[in-house]
Amino acid sequence: MKREQISVFDIFKIGIGPSSSHTLGPWRAAQAFVGVLNGQEVLHSVDEIKILLYGSLAKTGHGHGTDVAILLGLSGEDPVTFDVSAIDDKIAGIKTTGRLLLSGERDIAFAYDDDLLFLYNEVLPFHPNAVTFQALLDNGKAISETYYSIGGGFVVKEGGAGQAKAEVDLPFPIEHATDLLHWCLKTGLKISEVVMENELAWRSEQDTRDGILNIFRVMKECMYRGCHTTGYLPGGLHVARRAASLNRRLLGDKPYTNYDEWVEAIRQTGFGFKNILDWVSCFALAVNEENASFGRVVTAPTNGAAGVVPAVLQYFIAFCDGFSDDKIIRFLCVASEVGSIFKKGATLSAAMGGCQAEIGVSSAMAAAALTESLGGSQRQVLMAAEIAMEHHLGMTCDPIGGLVQVPCIERNTMGAIKAITASQLALQTNPDNAKVSLDAVVKTMWQTALDMNSKYKETSDGGLAINIPISLPEC
Repeated sequence: MKREQISVFDIFKIGIGPSSSHTLGPWRAAQAFVGVLNGQEVLHSVDEIKILLYGSLAKTGHGHGTDVAILLGLSGEDPVTFDVSAIDDKIAGIKTTGRLLLSGERDIAFAYDDDLLFLYNEVLPFHPNAVTFQALLDNGKAISETYYSIGGGFVVKEGGAGQAKAEVDLPFPIEHATDLLHWCLKTGLKISEVVMENELAWRSEQDTRDGILNIFRVMKECMYRGCHTTGYLPGGLHVARRAASLNRRLLGDKPYTNYDEWVEAIRQTGFGFKNILDWVSCFALAVNEENASFGRVVTAPTNGAAGVVPAVLQYFIAFCDGFSDDKIIRFLCVASEVGSIFKKGATLSAAMGGCQAEIGVSSAMAAAALTESLGGSQRQVLMAAEIAMEHHLGMTCDPIGGLVQVPCIERNTMGAIKAITASQLALQTNPDNAKVSLDAVVKTMWQTALDMNSKYKETSDGGLAINIPISLPEC
């Protein structure tokens, strides 16, 4: 049986909010379809493009910016580098002119209301997040491809494999938590060290370190920006941003001009429980308010849960003496490995598994990372991940108005606090006495996902989404 090989950079991807499965994934799918057209050398023969959105992509696509992402992807833009401040003008230009510059090269007519269809009542069997691209060529022929956005920015093409990545000979192949523990006990390596050894199969150690530090750079810039931006979130719910005002209240008149000075100012506010609790909430709010505003974020492992890992990492940096490159790299290595175990054994998609697949997984990732960072054994690390997920089992995904705002943003604060609590519990516990293993909780999460009613899986058809009376303008 072919095993899935997942790198740190598969779990942590740089992109644009608000959703990894509904924004980043469809964006990558659109880029892949353009790649198909280029590969068949028919790009300059395309006369017309049709886009069909199915299932969850259709039901919450407007609020999640699925249409925006697809149009940008078809236009040849990349989510890692595209200027987020130019999104509105770019999309407005396509809608008002009725023209789309396919891959930045082929100018075609494009009628937004007729050529991008939201099929609310149609679901394809493989996965709820499906999109079909149809290209009509000038010779009368057509090319059609269907893609599934399966969570965390991962995309698979119907009838084919996922995103291409060179298969390598990993020194420590891992499918389950028991595999990871086996290698740790056999070699004496920490979990972060096992991860780094596997990453060497893809690239040099220096390239891996540089890449992880770049991931951290985007995380901290996103958090810092979110802590200093006021106003209201887009989309019609009129949700006020809270991180900036909380940051201002907690800091008082302490001066700073950059991230490093900000960290020092945070430390000066004290190490009391209430103060730390407020700061962790502030960190998580900041990231997900940026995410909800189509800001640049890192999937961790998803956009909807992007604030948990950075918030706990920032807690480690500011309050646990974790401000060094080596410590940050080790933290993110451990977090990524736990995320990959959930990806292989269950799902990272809220449309498939509910919010337990997003906030639950991110909380488990953060708990594990913090536990190793604070000196926990390999078994305590896995125990922390298990504890965090165990207390997210069954969490539904019911975004109000199809927006990644309520309850999504606050859930990141809860996931971060649960991660810290899970870590502390694991550090104070003999893992020999544990009754539940990480593999058991991964299996249980997947079974729960399969049993969960579809209206609680990122469709906005149940829960809070139907019990909060709102009237949203068309996005």
